[in-house]
Amino acid sequence: MSYNLNFINLNGFEIAKKIKENLINPSDIYNFFYERIKKLDNKINSFIEIYKEPEEDPNGDSPLKGLPIAIKDNICIKGKKITCASKILSNHIAVYDATVIEKLKRAGLKIIGTTNMDEFAFGSSTENSCYFTTKNPWNIKKVSGGSSGGSAAAVALRLVPFALGSDTGGSIRQPASFCGVVGFKPTYGLVSRYGLIAFASSLDQIGPITTNFVDCAYLLNIIAGKDENDSTSCCLEKFDFTRYLNEDIKGIKIGIPEEYFKEGLNKEVKESLEETIEIFRKKGAIILNIKLPHTEYAVATYYILSSSEASSNLARYDGIKYGFRKEEDSLSKLYTSTRRDGFGLEAKRRIFLGTFSLSSGYYDAYYLRALKVRTLIRRDFENAFEEVDAILTPTSPTPAFDIGEKINDPLSMYLSDIYTIPANLAGLPAVSFPCGFTKDNLPIGAQLIAKEFCDGILIHLGFSYQFNTDYHKKIPEL
Repeated sequence: MSYNLNFINLNGFEIAKKIKENLINPSDIYNFFYERIKKLDNKINSFIEIYKEPEEDPNGDSPLKGLPIAIKDNICIKGKKITCASKILSNHIAVYDATVIEKLKRAGLKIIGTTNMDEFAFGSSTENSCYFTTKNPWNIKKVSGGSSGGSAAAVALRLVPFALGSDTGGSIRQPASFCGVVGFKPTYGLVSRYGLIAFASSLDQIGPITTNFVDCAYLLNIIAGKDENDSTSCCLEKFDFTRYLNEDIKGIKIGIPEEYFKEGLNKEVKESLEETIEIFRKKGAIILNIKLPHTEYAVATYYILSSSEASSNLARYDGIKYGFRKEEDSLSKLYTSTRRDGFGLEAKRRIFLGTFSLSSGYYDAYYLRALKVRTLIRRDFENAFEEVDAILTPTSPTPAFDIGEKINDPLSMYLSDIYTIPANLAGLPAVSFPCGFTKDNLPIGAQLIAKEFCDGILIHLGFSYQFNTDYHKKIPEL
């Protein structure tokens, strides 16, 4: 079967509809994307592994049945290698399916492979992978963002209709912004974390990366819901996010926080956000200025809390139970050598920072204080949502930066997530969507944030925006 560019321009739901109408054979769809990955991925390095023969449930059924999907390399797929892009897990095979993988298989989707990431999701550029750096398909000299850079780049280049990523402080939304796709971080607990290799357990959340809000809504329908294997998953009834695919947003109140539009915001990003605000205003949304006064403390709070949890979660990688092992003549040396040689530089940095923050004499000064500030940040959002239904901000202060530009400047790298971190600290749903391009043809992303378990309003607003713009339809030309 041959395809022209129009096939690539179809979204996942449209392709699946053609499968249901027997206009396209699902095996031909899979083979098309498989061959497209083999042909183009060597230019951007988004995939770690691709599967020629996918596992699928012949009885699976959903509106996306028959479509391939890519999975970030920190989500367990039974019988497949899962490494978190770290040498310390280089030989590890998953012994069970993550809950989201079970749900995808039951829905009839086909897992086509695993995507590159920053080691254990530590990073904002996918330069911290033990494999290779994933390049931005819009400009291969630029980073794809992180830590879900492989998933975002693959979707942007249409190597796959959609993918799953994980978001701890912006790891879905920031690469989505850099690559010009939709990256959705659900409310904490809406999607099960069972089978997601932990970075920071109170912050991590699995979410979809798509080209558009229609596919995003259908994917959320599949992966959301209560899971008995995850005590932090929500007990609310299953949602139908497709009912929010409605263009009419008249009367919805959108807040614009002044703290997100101060010094440090790139001029072209600011101009695109101002245009986005006007589009929502013309569609009938009510635009209000709001304050989120504790935003300036978000980055410091996040890196203390997330590194502390990471330090605890990564203690299990000792060369004994699984993964890489450095053979030594004593147990003490085995532990030390395995962790020294198995972890990359950024992972070690997070472990040191987290262990210090949790240590005796510093716990109250750092970790406990950070927990208190986290509460203040959450209260800022609670107060704001008494006035507005959603909040609009930039996703990142800049477009994609050069590969190597910030790798030796951790603080500058950490500030790439300054606008995405607060939603994770507060456990709120947030989404990045393409809202423009720079003069150098790099995507710019806008972010919407909503109240807990009001994920649907983000679908509603995003769908309305995309109904009247075409940024999400643009495809990079390598």
